[in-house]
This record gives sequence, C-alpha cells and structure tokens, in this order.
Amino acid sequence: MNALNNANIRECQPSKGFASFAFPKAKSSRTGVSVRYVPSPDKKWYVFRILFGHAQKVADTMIESGDYAYVAMIWKDQWCDGKKCRVLTPFMNLLFAYVTDEKADYYVRKSVEAKFTTYYYNHFITTAQGYNPPLTVPSESMEPLIRTTAIQDEHVMEVDMKKCRFVSEDFVRVTEGPFVGVVGRVARVARQNRVVVYIEGLQAGLTTAYIPPYFLEKVNR
Repeated sequence: MNALNNANIRECQPSKGFASFAFPKAKSSRTGVSVRYVPSPDKKWYVFRILFGHAQKVADTMIESGDYAYVAMIWKDQWCDGKKCRVLTPFMNLLFAYVTDEKADYYVRKSVEAKFTTYYYNHFITTAQGYNPPLTVPSESMEPLIRTTAIQDEHVMEVDMKKCRFVSEDFVRVTEGPFVGVVGRVARVARQNRVVVYIEGLQAGLTTAYIPPYFLEKVNR
C-alpha cells in the first residue's frame, strides 16, 4: 500500500463540480502517524527513485519524521506463481516528497533509508557545472497525478512519453466522473481517447480511463 493508503482514498476522491482539491493526508502504515500537505516557501516536491520493494518503508520513515510523502500506485500485469495477475505497484518505483532541500539531501545521503533512495535527476536540464539537477515538481503538476492515482482505478496506465501521440496541443479538464478535476492532454491509448497526466522531466506519464468528449473542457495552461 502507498503512503496515502487505500483507507484514505475517500478523503481525496473529488465529488462532481469543482470543489477545491485538498491533498489527502499522508499516513504511515507502520505507526498510523499522519501528516497533512501544508504549502511552504521553503519546501519543494522532490522526486526520489526507490529500490524495488522499499517505497512504502521509505515513505513511512519520511511521514514519521513529519514530512509529506506520496507513492503513486497503479495496477500492472505480472506473473504470480506461473499465472498472470494484477498487482498494485509504485509508478516508476518513485516516491514524491514535499520537503526542504536540506531534508531531501538527508534522505538521500544520511538517513537509514539512504541505501534505498536516490534522486530522480532532471535529464532535460543541465546546470552551469554540467550536471543534471534533482527533479522537483510544482504543486499544480502534483495535483493531477495524485487525483489520477489516489482512486486506484484499474484502467489507469503508464505510458512512454516518447511514444505518446496527442490528439492536439490543448489542455483539458475532466468535468464528470471519478477523474473529475484532472487536467492533462488527450491522447489515443489502447484504442481509446484518454487524458494523459505527465510531469515535465519524467520519462513516463499516466492515463486516465476512457473519458467521453462531453466530459472534457478546454483550459488555459
């Protein structure tokens, strides 16, 4: 289960209309400690790559330290005891945490969980020193990702952004259904029109389930 565990899904499932989105509480699966997302000028959404099988453990440690952490879980086909099965897995084995620069560095270099945790680097940017900086994400980009994954719909899919062909350059907002409020671009995926949510700097994005065109409205981005 992710840091925002299934028990919390009802908190973040938006109703019809455009009620303001509230990030659900992050909750440790070990201790029950919970943390709310509180905007701060000193914090950023950092993206961490986590060793397979350790995302929840690292998230629990962050939450118990008072930091907000989110593991985006999606359904994937795997082989289980020789049979095909559907399993909830972390999107790209990533963990998203809203922390200060100092805390991010601590988790990567000094914490007990550092052996499982590395930065996800932004390979689309090069600093003056010639290296790629850690990827950070604005809150307005995190909101669609959390909306899309928190309900854990079995039709949400991971897509390679290099192979994604968008129907147009327009951004749209979903106006009805379980994905109401999600903002992204429409692409043809699995022979259906779906809204693709993506974060600049990540190699993959996420699609909603099929969205009827009359459940979409154009938005300025």
